[in-house]
Amino acid sequence: MSTALTSGVIDKTVVINPNALVCKEQATIRGDVVIESRTITHPTVTIIAEKGPIRIGESNLIEEYVTIINRSDEPMIIGNYNLFEVGSYSESLSIGDNNVLEYRSRVGPRCFLTNGCIIGALCNLDVDETLKENTVIYGPDCKRRIALEKPAQQNFQLDFLRKIMPNYQRLVQTAKPENQSTS
Repeated sequence: MSTALTSGVIDKTVVINPNALVCKEQATIRGDVVIESRTITHPTVTIIAEKGPIRIGESNLIEEYVTIINRSDEPMIIGNYNLFEVGSYSESLSIGDNNVLEYRSRVGPRCFLTNGCIIGALCNLDVDETLKENTVIYGPDCKRRIALEKPAQQNFQLDFLRKIMPNYQRLVQTAKPENQSTS
């Protein structure tokens, strides 16, 4: 009885910068995709640049079953310190910094997130709109309010995962940064 997961499909054209952790297990990453330093992707993620490129900034956390897809000719830009929780889906061409897409939330291609926005669990936001900073979408009716503060950065979780993931996951190998010694 085998409990091993199948290896994913990660194109050779995908650029994964040093210090990013990208799990191979059942991951699909295709097209013109760049993943910056300190970003972590869990197993079973799907990131597809069908037409335009996808640029994922630093220190993002992309959990299991997340789908990020660019069907537009325009570039998709995802900033830094964003959290994509389990099963979230995004076609947004512009996601700023420090946003949270909660469990199974969906963001359409015409909706842009500025900074500090939270899309609540199971909320579907397929509107032509740029959300103001710190907007929170929540509840079954996708109500909205403005938060007093930005969501907390996931630094502790990112640091913890950087330590333990190499022990439990098969990772895409990236080149070591030039300024790191091998001793």
